[in-house]
Amino acid sequence: MRLSSYFLPVLKENPSEAQIVSHRLMLRAGLIRQSAAGIYTWLPLGFRVLKKIEQIVREEQDAAGAQELLMPTIQPAELWQKSGRYDDYGKEMLRITDRHERPLLYGPTNEEMLTDIVASEWKSYRDLPKILYHIQWKFRDEVRPRFGVMRGREFLMKDAYSFDLDKAGARRSYNRMFVAYLRTFARLGLKAIPMQADTGPIGGDLSHEFIILAETGESGVFCDKALVERDVLNEAVDYNGDLQPIVDSWTAPYAATDEKHDVARFEALPKDRQIAARGIEVGHIFYFGTKYSKPMGAVVQGPNGESITLEMGSYGIGVSRLVGAIIEASHDDNGIIWPMSIAPFHVGLINLKVGDADCDKACDDLYAKLKTAGFDVLYEDRDERAGAKFATMDLIGLPYQITVGPRGLKSGLVEVKNRATGEKEELSIEAALNKLAQAKPA
Repeated sequence: MRLSSYFLPVLKENPSEAQIVSHRLMLRAGLIRQSAAGIYTWLPLGFRVLKKIEQIVREEQDAAGAQELLMPTIQPAELWQKSGRYDDYGKEMLRITDRHERPLLYGPTNEEMLTDIVASEWKSYRDLPKILYHIQWKFRDEVRPRFGVMRGREFLMKDAYSFDLDKAGARRSYNRMFVAYLRTFARLGLKAIPMQADTGPIGGDLSHEFIILAETGESGVFCDKALVERDVLNEAVDYNGDLQPIVDSWTAPYAATDEKHDVARFEALPKDRQIAARGIEVGHIFYFGTKYSKPMGAVVQGPNGESITLEMGSYGIGVSRLVGAIIEASHDDNGIIWPMSIAPFHVGLINLKVGDADCDKACDDLYAKLKTAGFDVLYEDRDERAGAKFATMDLIGLPYQITVGPRGLKSGLVEVKNRATGEKEELSIEAALNKLAQAKPA
C-alpha cells in the first residue's frame, strides 16, 4: 500500500481527552476515531490490526476443537427473563423496544441465546460434547466509559461456550480453552499469566483470568517469574489427550491479583523470582455447571434413557480491547511497537527522495520484491521531509523500516531499522530481504 493514497490521519499532538498511553497512541496513529462516548470507528490501520488479532484467535479456537457460528447482536428479552438475568444484570444492559412493543436488548454476552439454541436442537447424549464460539460486537453501557477501547461501551469479543454431559467432561472442555488461551496470547506477542478469578455476574465456581504485565495496568499483580519465562508455543499440545498436567503446571506457581494476594506465599518465593507489577486482563474463562442449562431446559437423553442437564462453561477474549492492551505493553516515547504477528504492515518502506529516478526505481523494485515474498508493506512515497517520514513510521510502529536514499544507493545499500530494538544496519537489498525473511511470521 502506498502511503500517498492511504487513509492515515495521524495527529502531531496528544489528544486532551486521552488519559492512557494506548488511547493517545491509537488516536495519534490514526487507528480509531470516537463516534460517541465509548464507541469508536476503526480506521484502516486499526482495522487491519483488529482483523489480524481476530484471525489468530479464530485459528487457536479451531485448533482446540471449537466450532464457529455467528449470533445476532440484538436478543429477545424473554431469553434473559427465562434465565433470571434480565433484571439482575443492571443498567449496563441496553434495553430497547421494537415497533411491536416487544422488549429486546443489545447483547452484552450470549449464554442465554446459545443455550436456547442448544436446548431446541440437541436431544441425545450423542450430540455432546461440543464447544461453540463466535466473534461478535457487544454492548455494555458503562456509566463512565474511558481509556479508549480498553473500557468502551461497544467492543468486539470472542465468546465461546462449552456443553458437556458431566463435570469431568466440562473440566476437559475448560482445560482445552485454558491451553488455547495461553497459545493465543503467546502468538499475539504477549506473556499472559493465568490467575484464579471471581466469577462475577457470569456465575459458577471455577474461573481464571489471563493477565499481561504492563506498567499502566488496571490492577496490581504478583507472580512467580517462572510464569513469565515459559514459552507455551514450544510445548507439545494434544487436545485429544489429558491437558490437566499442562493446566496444573501453569496454575501451581504463585500468581494472584491484589484481591487474592497472599503476602506470605509470595514472600516465600526466592527474591529473584518475585514479580510485583501492574496487569491488564485480556481473557476470562468460567465453568458454571447448570446455571443456564437448568432454567432454559438444555437437557438431553442419556444412554439409559435418563435426562441429563448439560454442564456449561463460557470463555471470553476482548478482541478490540486487546489492541489497546498490546499497545500498553509494547510502546516507547516515539509510538507503538507492534509484534510482527499482528502488525498492520510488516515493513515500512521509506523513499527519502521522491522524484529521484534512482530512489524511485529502487523503491519500486524493493516494494514489488517484498510483496512477492509475502510481506505487508506500507510504502512511504509522499513528498515530505525525512524527519516527518521517520516520525510517522515510528508512531505507527511497524516492526521494520527500510530507508532508501541517494547516498546509500551509490554504495548499493539501504538502511534496515528494527523498531523494537532501534538497531539500524546498512545492507544490500538482497541482504535486507534475507534479514526480513528470517523475521517473517509463519
